[in-house]
Amino acid sequence: MEIKTYTDTYFTSQVKSLLTRIYGRSQLNDSVLERAVEYYEKQPFIQHKLDELKKNIEKISAQTATDKAKKLLLRLQREQRNYHNELRFERNDRHHHLYNICEEIIKLSEGDCFEESNRKSAQLLGTIQLVSPTQGRKIALTNEQHKPLYKSVLCLRLLDRLCMDKHIVEPYIKDALADTNAEQYQSLAEDNPEVYQAFVENIKVPLVMAALLQDIGNNHPASLAILYGVDYQQNPHRTLPIEERKALLQINYRETVKYLIDGIGAAMYIGNSKKDRDKHNDLEHKKLLFIKHLLKSAVNPKEGIGNLLKVPQIYSSIILSTKDSYNYKLLPKVYQVLNQNAERGACSQRVVNALTKITGHFPQGYGVTYIPYDQDINDRYEYAIVSQLYPDHADQPICRTATRNLAFISYGQVIAIKKSANLYFTKTAKSFSTITKERLHEILELLVSNSHERKQLDLLPRCWQPGEFFTININQKLWNKGK
Repeated sequence: MEIKTYTDTYFTSQVKSLLTRIYGRSQLNDSVLERAVEYYEKQPFIQHKLDELKKNIEKISAQTATDKAKKLLLRLQREQRNYHNELRFERNDRHHHLYNICEEIIKLSEGDCFEESNRKSAQLLGTIQLVSPTQGRKIALTNEQHKPLYKSVLCLRLLDRLCMDKHIVEPYIKDALADTNAEQYQSLAEDNPEVYQAFVENIKVPLVMAALLQDIGNNHPASLAILYGVDYQQNPHRTLPIEERKALLQINYRETVKYLIDGIGAAMYIGNSKKDRDKHNDLEHKKLLFIKHLLKSAVNPKEGIGNLLKVPQIYSSIILSTKDSYNYKLLPKVYQVLNQNAERGACSQRVVNALTKITGHFPQGYGVTYIPYDQDINDRYEYAIVSQLYPDHADQPICRTATRNLAFISYGQVIAIKKSANLYFTKTAKSFSTITKERLHEILELLVSNSHERKQLDLLPRCWQPGEFFTININQKLWNKGK
């Protein structure tokens, strides 16, 4: 008898650790989020000290130049320089920490070729979905924590697609690409590692930084006062009145940019060469401006580069929703919302189409119920999990089967589930409705672990929630070669 192991695989552990180190809360107080919160909380005190030093220096400078006044002025100026250096080193430490996180995300989601990057990204996106609760009270809290990483991976894959389709008009990115064509781009990491690494450093790392920081300003005290209310008793995930929503968006953008410039800044140069230092500072300044440009453009992207952030932001906010209206069954309708946004001019239809080509309508890690092709009569359905990007058709997800003959399996086949076999679609479900209730109850008895859970399920489930299935170690290897 096979023993079920509930410990995580190394990859799943990596993902969970990364999620905690980005927007998590811990005793170390060392996540990207916690560092930003600490920065915001300290700002009034830092500003007070800087203002006080400046005021005292101006006051002493205006006095008679006695020896005592000169000594005091020199001491105050030295203290001011030391304090500025202290702040500069703190800023550089935050930059270094964020850079390492971004580098880790790129390593986890990219390979030596286009196909391997898609496989690794599907694994990362799917794992995030599968470790995120789909029922219970922790959905909003967990999804808020998981969303930045999910969004950053989508941004990377969307960048690839737009570069290959020659839809990038941003000069900064075009310069980095030079004359690279679609075919060369797909194998750039393997064929030209030096150019690829420069592209990662100058374009991909800044893009991931922008994705991770895009909503960091929502953790500023002024934002929290709106989200939680002045008495701190409100539900932060409630639907806000339009005026409060507008105010929150303005504060978030302003404080995010302030944190980017003053709290993260550009990486410091380490060395003694003036030439190298000038080159380093110039490159870092350009990267910082690029991140700021991405954040600003994403507010109202129209047809511009801001869509690179905006479209994944909308997608992620639905797949990992923090709203009370969250409904797992409705996740495949994500593109209805995106297309509506495009019609209103809130984002680019071309970029929405590009993301659709990448993900299809069914998100990675989603539980699909389907009618197997090998049966002569429709007397059962089976479970599968969306496991690959770039389906041939948006409504035909590429999945890994999770059951065979109504028994759970760990190494299922990889199949593309046609619309005519996918019970998510009403027409397909209706064609299956000739099965007796007794038979449907019999199937549920085999596929669901307890009677209490069965009572909450539809007799003919349009999808299934594979979170519990994924807690078993061997089932976390969905992306290994299927049998």
